[in-house]
Amino acid sequence: MGHAAWRKHQFAAVHVRQNYGQAGRQFVRSKSRLRTGRLAAKLQRMTGDVSAQISEFLATQENAPLGPGPRPGVLAESDLASKLDPLLRATKLRAGRQQLIRALVLLWHDHLDAAHTISQGIESPDGSFVHAIMHRREPDYSNSKYWWRRVGKHPCFPEIARQVTDLLESKSERELLTKLVPRGEWDAFAFVDMCESSDGVMTSAKMSLVLREIQAIESKVLLERLVAGTV
Repeated sequence: MGHAAWRKHQFAAVHVRQNYGQAGRQFVRSKSRLRTGRLAAKLQRMTGDVSAQISEFLATQENAPLGPGPRPGVLAESDLASKLDPLLRATKLRAGRQQLIRALVLLWHDHLDAAHTISQGIESPDGSFVHAIMHRREPDYSNSKYWWRRVGKHPCFPEIARQVTDLLESKSERELLTKLVPRGEWDAFAFVDMCESSDGVMTSAKMSLVLREIQAIESKVLLERLVAGTV
């Protein structure tokens, strides 16, 4: 083989090795992306399943009362712990977020003291949110408003406003809508006032149920945020 032919042969061999190596690397990267995608999809499904199971704790026969309760059909603290603990561990959420989910679930099941113990130790808008609901139900309305002031403009408020608007429009409760969602913004203080005005007076059963539905929206929107791990 002449020198020119040998050089041509070597160039072709190197070209084949380079192409094969590039194809191999592309194949490995493709397989890695596929595995990563499948793992991400699996984790998303698992997270969604856990989130749905946690949300079920708020699917009681009756919505939480405006007052302290207790009402029939709620779970004891020990039962909640045994059912909720493994789900919280599966979320991989940070400890503070898990504790707030626990506090909110306890509050929904009328364990106000336990919810208060947890929420008062978490100094964040989310912690103050749970704390404010607890005092409103206690009822300690002025203290509830103090904690709503600590909450500030919470990220849940726009979604609460949207859902409450849909609810009240479907029930033709225009006057209540104007009070609670003025200019399209959720007014947590106005809702405290509505709960206070219904306490100890002859509030109609219909209005009481509406207010409890609104409180349920408030809790469920917050729970969704907590479970999702939204900052």
